Amino acid sequence: VPRTDGGVRVWATVGLGMPVWAAAPAPATPAQRVGTVNIVVYVPARLGDAALVNAVATATEAKAQAIWELGLPATGTPTDAVTVLCPADGDPAPYAGPRSAWGAPLARAVHAAVLAGGAGTVVPWSHRREG
Repeated sequence: VPRTDGGVRVWATVGLGMPVWAAAPAPATPAQRVGTVNIVVYVPARLGDAALVNAVATATEAKAQAIWELGLPATGTPTDAVTVLCPADGDPAPYAGPRSAWGAPLARAVHAAVLAGGAGTVVPWSHRREG
């Protein structure tokens, strides 16, 4: 699912067949369902090293918010991935948090992509079977 906001471009695959809380203990027997959320972000300006790390955190927060808004009590799936791309040249932006110049559009674009990708494919938690 592609989304763009303020020059930031996002592509996401959204499979939510095995939602989990990040800090919850792993089950004794792994579930046999599939699903992962893969997010690629392109920021059209150079980000400093710390801002790149911050951008991954911002994308992850926006993903978790969208999953919650889709009705799943989860932060993601066990195999989710986030990649952030930016140019190598230019003055590096120092921040990419959700209220920064690049982090705000990044968060909105990731949120929109995960919401769109998950819409209509989510099975209500009360209808899920274990394993």
